Amino acid sequence: MKKLLAVFDGNQFSEGIIQFANDLNELEPILLTGVFLPAVSYSDAMTYFLGGMAGPIYIPYVNDNPDLIEVNIEKFEARCQAHHIEYRVHRDDFILDDLNKETRYADLLVLNSQLLFENLGEDSEDYLEDTIHRSECATLLVPEDFEFPQSIIIAYDGSASSVFALKQFAYLFPELSELPTLIVYASEKNDDLPDLPYIEELAARHFKHLTFFKLETNPQKYFNSWLSEKGGALLVTGSHGRSFISELFKTSFIRNIVKDHKLPLFIAHH
Repeated sequence: MKKLLAVFDGNQFSEGIIQFANDLNELEPILLTGVFLPAVSYSDAMTYFLGGMAGPIYIPYVNDNPDLIEVNIEKFEARCQAHHIEYRVHRDDFILDDLNKETRYADLLVLNSQLLFENLGEDSEDYLEDTIHRSECATLLVPEDFEFPQSIIIAYDGSASSVFALKQFAYLFPELSELPTLIVYASEKNDDLPDLPYIEELAARHFKHLTFFKLETNPQKYFNSWLSEKGGALLVTGSHGRSFISELFKTSFIRNIVKDHKLPLFIAHH
C-alpha cells in the first residue's frame, strides 16, 4: 500500500486527483491523505509555502464563504467512500510550513497541474521547481481530464536525475511495470544513448515490455510534437540533468506537455 498526499486549496476541488487515486486503488489499495489549504489563491498559498519563512504560518480566509472548504472536504470523503479508498483528512487551520513535513511521510505528492498553471501564470515553472525540491517525496502532476496510463515514457539523458526518477517510479509503481515502456533519449548531437549497457541492465529488471528510442531532433523544438503521437501515456522525468532533462524545466515545456497532451507527469528529484 502507498500513501498519496493530495493537496487542494479551499476554492478548488480536483476530480482528476480523485480519479487517478481510484484507478491506482483498483490496482493496489492506497491511502489517500487530503490536505485542504485555507480558501486563498493558490498563488498566495504557494508563495507562503515556498518562501522559507520561519515559524508557523497561518493563512486567513479571504472569500465570503468560509464553509467552502468543508464542502470540498465532504466531497472528498464522499468520493473516497464511493470508490472504497482508505483516506485521511487534514482540515481548516493547516499550517503551511507543515506541508514539507507531510511530504516526508508520504510516498507521493499529487497536485492538479491545471490548477497550478492556470493560477500561477508565467511563474508556474519556478513555483513547480521549488515545490519539487522542497518536497521530500516524488511529485505527480495530474490533469483534470486525462486517460489513465496505457504506457510509460521515461525521459533519459544519462544523468543521475533521470536514473533516479526511473528507479523511484519503478519502486513506487511495480503494478504499472507490465505496461509498454519507452525509454527515450533526445539530443541534438549525433551520439548514442549514454551508458546503454547499464541502463538496459537496470530497466529490464523492472519493466516487462521495454523499448529504447533515440529522438534525433532538438528536444526543445520537437519533443512536444513527438509526444502528441503517444496518447494515454505517463511521462517520467528527473528534475535536473544534462541536455534533455534540463530542457524539460525551461520556459513553458512542462506547461505545454500538460496543456497539450493531458498527460500525468511523474517527477522525482535526486
